[in-house]
Amino acid sequence: MNLEQIKARFPEYARDIKLNLSTVLGATGAPGLTEAQALGTALACAVAVRSNELAAVVEDIAGDKLDRARRDAARAAAAVMAMNNVYYRFTHFVGDAEYGKLPARLRMNVIGNPGIEKAEFELYSLAVSAINGCEFCIRAHEKVVREAGIGREGVQSAARIAAVITAAAGVLATVSDAGAAVAA
Repeated sequence: MNLEQIKARFPEYARDIKLNLSTVLGATGAPGLTEAQALGTALACAVAVRSNELAAVVEDIAGDKLDRARRDAARAAAAVMAMNNVYYRFTHFVGDAEYGKLPARLRMNVIGNPGIEKAEFELYSLAVSAINGCEFCIRAHEKVVREAGIGREGVQSAARIAAVITAAAGVLATVSDAGAAVAA
């Protein structure tokens, strides 16, 4: 499935989401990021929201702009952040600083050796952390990304990609569910 086929499934009430999806997945839709950074971020977000359809569309758009290492790193960021965001959100929400002092005892080696440039992996992790709502992880990844030279505009672009991919996945799930219900 390609982007045009996906967009054709959007109902009129989701016109803004459809337009935003075209923008953030376009060559100039993510100011402050390279096209590969934007597409890798979009792939990580699509995986994080469990949308195989959107992940396939991003990979189709990316073509050879995302090599195997970036594709794997995007998926790894979604996977490890699914775990870390729950854990670190807990340590933040529980309101007892002693939990934050305890060792996490969770394997997360991919963060130290993601197979791509660390700043790019951190960018993917930042966007996924925004989706998962983990303040601790957002702050930590934003700091690393900014120290690596990605400016506020690039960070904002990653957040926009996360927001649009999340909304698009929700619309597609609703449209798919409604279609299944009608067919049944």
